Amino acid sequence: MSETEYVVLLDDFGGEIGTAPKASVHDNETPLHLAFSCHVVNGDGQVLVTRRALHKKTWPGVWTNSFCGHPAPGEPMIAAVHRRAGFEVGLHVRDLELTLPHFRYRAVDASGIVEHEICPVYVARTDEEPQPHPDEVAEYRWVDPLDLAASIAATPWAFSPWLVMQAQQIDLFQARPAVRRAS
Repeated sequence: MSETEYVVLLDDFGGEIGTAPKASVHDNETPLHLAFSCHVVNGDGQVLVTRRALHKKTWPGVWTNSFCGHPAPGEPMIAAVHRRAGFEVGLHVRDLELTLPHFRYRAVDASGIVEHEICPVYVARTDEEPQPHPDEVAEYRWVDPLDLAASIAATPWAFSPWLVMQAQQIDLFQARPAVRRAS
């Protein structure tokens, strides 16, 4: 993506108040802006986690959700999710489900860079194997959601703060009751 990317700036109530180049808003005083996160599940029920590229401006090298991004001004959110799925992890996703429509967070990384987003969270499905873009993803893994939840609980510092917060709220990461089998 060589052209300038813009983000949608928001007021405290989530109303659009303008746009700004993406490169100009991620600093130590990041304004509230619109984004999204997506967790991708394969046919085996595993969730895709990605490790952010080491040169990323925010949280380089940490493990995070499958992919995330910002809708362009005027771009429908679902279109943005599909666009970023293709660009960031080389996937076609289907069965998008909005799981946390009002997710919002503010977090500061070790360098002082702030993320400040209203960030609806989606879960999607795929039957494909990722082809990650090296500018976005250093590596990836398909993992059992309960194993991921246990890892996040044990070492939250190794994961993006938004993944840690989302894992506490999304059913995908919650313990499931044992299934009784007929004898």
